[in-house]
Amino acid sequence: MIKPDAVLDGHSGSILKMIEQAGFRIVAMKLTKLSPERAGQFYEVHKEKPFYDGLKEIMSKSQIVALVLEKENAVADFRKLIGSTNPANAEEGTIRKLYARSLESNAIHGSDSDENALLESRFFFSRTEEY
Repeated sequence: MIKPDAVLDGHSGSILKMIEQAGFRIVAMKLTKLSPERAGQFYEVHKEKPFYDGLKEIMSKSQIVALVLEKENAVADFRKLIGSTNPANAEEGTIRKLYARSLESNAIHGSDSDENALLESRFFFSRTEEY
């Protein structure tokens, strides 16, 4: 998912280009806006953490680009492409190093497992069984 800060900053196209150049195939994509409630549902795993309310606010301030990607070793390769959650620690050339504003506004979200990728794709897309 390309997060609101990157969409607002006009980086969606550059990020999508990096994703495709890294060998990912985009099998589903949509521009949408999360309500605070919907953002809270997506990040429910963080509900008890102190940054949860701020995360809901950040994620609902503007549109996001939801994506389903396909590639061999997709999760591991995507995590490498996006870089560390904290852009200050991200490797040069990663999406977060190039486009994140801060730890809180870090430009992009990537699933951390195949299981979560399936759950998260179903959160945004109703036909994910075809992917």
